[in-house]
Amino acid sequence: MPLISLTNVTKTYPPRSRNESPTPAVDGVTLDVEQGEIHGIIGYSGAGKSTLVRLINALELPTSGSVTVDGRELTGLKERELRKVRLGIGMIFQQFNLWNSKTVWGNIEYPLAVAGVPKAEHQRRISELLHFVGLVDQAHAYPDQLSGGQKQRVGIARALATNPKILLADEATSALDPETTRDVLGLLRRVNEELGITIVVITHEMEVVRSLAHRVAVMERGRIVEHGDVFDVFSNPQSQAAKRFVAGVVATAPEGETLEALRSRHPGRIVSFAFADGGTGQSAIFLELTRRGVTFELVHGGIDDIRGRTFGTITLALTGDERSIDEALATLTPVATITEAV
Repeated sequence: MPLISLTNVTKTYPPRSRNESPTPAVDGVTLDVEQGEIHGIIGYSGAGKSTLVRLINALELPTSGSVTVDGRELTGLKERELRKVRLGIGMIFQQFNLWNSKTVWGNIEYPLAVAGVPKAEHQRRISELLHFVGLVDQAHAYPDQLSGGQKQRVGIARALATNPKILLADEATSALDPETTRDVLGLLRRVNEELGITIVVITHEMEVVRSLAHRVAVMERGRIVEHGDVFDVFSNPQSQAAKRFVAGVVATAPEGETLEALRSRHPGRIVSFAFADGGTGQSAIFLELTRRGVTFELVHGGIDDIRGRTFGTITLALTGDERSIDEALATLTPVATITEAV
């Protein structure tokens, strides 16, 4: 059974005035998150991803459909029962949401007190978490004395305080610089691998999904328009939304002004080859073109890696006998997805 399961979930907000219509923030979403995985939810602003988080942690209830977390259907539960569900869900935020009047120690202790954990256990648990996130020396510092990365580490420690099964990370790296982002993503990876905690990452950054997630759901206008293994979505995106996200972080076939610039600089036919796994696609392409006597120049593209699996798109300028080029492209069709610029 999935740890989190949403079935045909809709969340509609009432109109703010007589002239407005109800607003569907989440529209017919069905999604399963398996125990132990890192699941990315990506979308632009207004896609509905933050509302989806609030449905998972029971801060919102669906207008229709069902939300099940750790075997419990949330619809119909009383607030007291919902609070128990929330105790099994940790939350980290873009702006950290720390208590400025409390030290690092005090911020991590707060959820323990709220959960009714005996005072005698606080020191052991807080010390354990400070070591895990690497903030032992900052235990008695206040948030305004910390860097952004340190604040987010406090946020992660606080979210882990009550030993949750699920961690929800809502734009957790959006306020951080690239180097700090890598550090925080590395810590989240450790949370998943060493503690076995299921993580749902809400983001608009495809690079975060590529570095961290096992599976990803792409949201647009309240709907999930694409869902699958991260490698599959990156190497062969199907929806226009996924293609836009992927194009921002990996090489794709050139279009528009980029394509026109390539045409102006390179003679011959401009052809793009997309391939996946093992890098064999690239070598097969080069060998076949050489065998046919076709001259080629690499003019655009690159190779990417996700969890040890490679994929890429390379664009070549091909010159030579037209028939030889056509025969080479026909032979290479099983090896790569071929797109010729027209």
